[in-house]
Amino acid sequence: MAYSEIAKRTNKTVYRDGDICYKVFAEGYRKADIFNEALNQLRVEETGLFIPKVHEVKKLDDGRLAIAMDYVDGKPLQTLIDENPAKKSEYLSRLIDIQLAMHKLTAADLNRQREKFTRKIDQSGLDATTRYELHVRLDSMPKHRKLCHGDFNPSNVIITPDGRACIIDWSHATVGNASADTARTYLLFTLAGDTKAAEEYLTAFCKKSDTARQYVEQWLPIVAASQMAKGKPEEREMLAKWADVCQYE
Repeated sequence: MAYSEIAKRTNKTVYRDGDICYKVFAEGYRKADIFNEALNQLRVEETGLFIPKVHEVKKLDDGRLAIAMDYVDGKPLQTLIDENPAKKSEYLSRLIDIQLAMHKLTAADLNRQREKFTRKIDQSGLDATTRYELHVRLDSMPKHRKLCHGDFNPSNVIITPDGRACIIDWSHATVGNASADTARTYLLFTLAGDTKAAEEYLTAFCKKSDTARQYVEQWLPIVAASQMAKGKPEEREMLAKWADVCQYE
């Protein structure tokens, strides 16, 4: 492929060709997951939220599959934070504003957050007693239909030269409870080793949204168990402590 590489993640590489970018998946990546990600993005696009528009799922000459979408010029919010550490609090505040605006939307045809959590808890590798407690906790939580990103962090928000925010990477999108999405972002900051940003983010989010911190924390064992389903050995010990409902509380 002769296009310029603009991002690389595990099993995925993003290339640019003019106004189009291609998210190319590694050989052996589940075809169903690729098409599901494209479908998620198309369904979110219908909400009117500023995201890259999908054009097609394309099979490349080497047999790999790629999602072709609009290229959005700008810098990830994480890059701006890295370049301007003195403005980190300002950028975290902007991140929260973007997330709150997203949570005001819904997308009727997206997968249900509750069903995804149920499946991920079963795939977590936790013992039966802990899984039971997590299922009981999940069943007791309020049922909402808000647009949730599922992997909302500064790397997935592009700030354009004119200051607009474009949200990318919709592979984990669902409709469900916004506080679960918030707990997930808090968890991502923590897993990245930035506990200070995690605390600042959650404190500011709860203040801006008038949400009790204790309510968001009720979701932490559930999102931790969901993350365990990814099977990353380096995360397992910490996540297991969070996923243990009694121990965490």
